[in-house]
Amino acid sequence: MADMTLRERLLNALEGKEVDKVPVCSVTQTGIVELMDEVGAPWPEAHSDPDKMAKLAIANYELSGLEAVRVPYCLTVLAEAMGCEVNMGTVSRQPSVTAHPYTKDLEDMKMPENLLDMGRIRAVLDSIKIIRERVGPDVPIIGGLEGPITLASDLASVKSFMKWSIKKPDLLRQVLDFATDATIAYANSMVLAGADIISVADPVASPDLMSPDSFKNELQSRLQRFSSEVNSVTVLHVCGNVTPILDYMADCGFEGLSVEEKVGSIKKAKEVLGNRARLVGNISSPFVLLPGPIEKIKEESKKAIAEGVDVLAPGCGIAPMTPLSHIKAMVEARNEYYA
Repeated sequence: MADMTLRERLLNALEGKEVDKVPVCSVTQTGIVELMDEVGAPWPEAHSDPDKMAKLAIANYELSGLEAVRVPYCLTVLAEAMGCEVNMGTVSRQPSVTAHPYTKDLEDMKMPENLLDMGRIRAVLDSIKIIRERVGPDVPIIGGLEGPITLASDLASVKSFMKWSIKKPDLLRQVLDFATDATIAYANSMVLAGADIISVADPVASPDLMSPDSFKNELQSRLQRFSSEVNSVTVLHVCGNVTPILDYMADCGFEGLSVEEKVGSIKKAKEVLGNRARLVGNISSPFVLLPGPIEKIKEESKKAIAEGVDVLAPGCGIAPMTPLSHIKAMVEARNEYYA
């Protein structure tokens, strides 16, 4: 056990196997401004330049101690490749979708023949290859993307997506299936490039936006298909208080479920999951990691481990202005817990 590599530890933890200690990483975005300045890989350039994308991701692993390298830094890569307009943001603001190709109907909806060469997809795939070459085989690489529900809402717009969920279920199912096909193709291309784990962030699946009944009846089957057809270990992240859908999420087939601090009790969440999935999280990004202080970060991290979290991680994407010392504190807390 003492000779377990970082890759072995994280994969074992997510698959419910024995580990020497709980791994600590981020399955969500890891770019922070302090590191952008340190290694000369700022946003928005690092969203499109494979070398800068890789350099920034590796920096968080090397300088904070996080035990995985995760790219990219937003949930717009696939949406942009499929026709959404994207604002590329600033040094401290992530890219966002600003216009949608299928707001009224789906008559012209068609999968691009060369999808994996569209937009920034090739940059992400090249960055994964660069990362693997630089960190070697023993460090896990996490490839992230927007989930099928979030992609579907980006393609149609959230307004149309919500309207269709009530009034036009046939259109809803059509765009969901289309988005699921695309996310599977993109995820498997990241696995072929060298990613060990695929992390799906699907904020639109949150109970804040979609009812638990809608999740069970319309969304769950698409997530099940994603997890079954992607050729790697997978993690599902849904924002907000997912307590009302946690049981349904556990049946989606993902090895790991990433949750925010809003879920509350890790112990109760683990009881809901049983042996169906492992729990990842749930240190608050905006309310603990960003503001600190370091003592609070360590306290929350040790509490999460004591309550049984399987992978210690930020509850959501790391805020870009988070100090590097605050991320280090999460790693230090894990080490102190086992000292």
